[in-house]
Amino acid sequence: MSADARTRATLIGASTVLTFSSLAVLAVLTGPVPPFQMVAMAFSIAFVIGLILPLSQGRSLKRVFVHPPKIWALGIYGLFGYHFVYFTAVQNAPPVDANLINYLWPLLIVLFSALLPGERLRWYHLGGAALGLVGCAILVLGAERQPGATGSALGYGAAAAAALIWSSYSVASRRVGHVPTDAVGGFCGATAVLAALCHFALEPTIWPSGLGWVGIVAMGLGPVGIAFFTWDHGCKHGDIRVLGALAYLAPLLSTTWMIAFGYGNATPRIGAACLLIMAGACLATRDFWAHRKSAPSAAP
Repeated sequence: MSADARTRATLIGASTVLTFSSLAVLAVLTGPVPPFQMVAMAFSIAFVIGLILPLSQGRSLKRVFVHPPKIWALGIYGLFGYHFVYFTAVQNAPPVDANLINYLWPLLIVLFSALLPGERLRWYHLGGAALGLVGCAILVLGAERQPGATGSALGYGAAAAAALIWSSYSVASRRVGHVPTDAVGGFCGATAVLAALCHFALEPTIWPSGLGWVGIVAMGLGPVGIAFFTWDHGCKHGDIRVLGALAYLAPLLSTTWMIAFGYGNATPRIGAACLLIMAGACLATRDFWAHRKSAPSAAP
């Protein structure tokens, strides 16, 4: 793959961070819809997107459904497995604590990437990831905890499992780069079915109303829809270390969205977290921007 194609894939993957960051605001819009019902509904929309994309470009639906069992296992492990343990975490530990542990996944992506063929982990990747982690900690730990909130080993363990699942899924996707991104549509369909089964077994059914439907549809189109396709493309063909570092922007951008929509207030703590996360992202992506700067002079 050419350097320009790798850069383009990295930028496509990086756009996912912006999409992911809208999840919290959209979840608020859905109102009291139970989590597994929300996942089932949103991933059903994502599945439809996964069928429309290849058909609209003249590609066969075999690219969506015809894959070896190990590829299906990887996709279900990543999409359904992550959401299952994440919701287990926030239901059994303080959401603030669970969210911080969950956001170890960008750091784990940077570390795990060293295991990939042709990848090298340098000091600025580690330094940038560490700065991002500190900024994320300031952002999340400074949030207001619900009075009397307590956590269990199950909740904290599930949060750690969520970080491990998403980071390992992202890095493993790089090792199966020959599998087309269209396969993500099939993974979304399987996740919708499994989430629906969990919903009927564990939750009451509460339908959204008014803006709640807007939140569900937007979620299925964005952070629980097209985002998984762009992330898959970026992980398979872009610079996965850069993507891992940039992922620390997700909690910052999510907080910014919440403040913009009136669900929070800007504070010095958020400003400090912003500076640390931005500094970490700039440091960890040093070689990416150095390539972009030197590219014109290298042209004949």
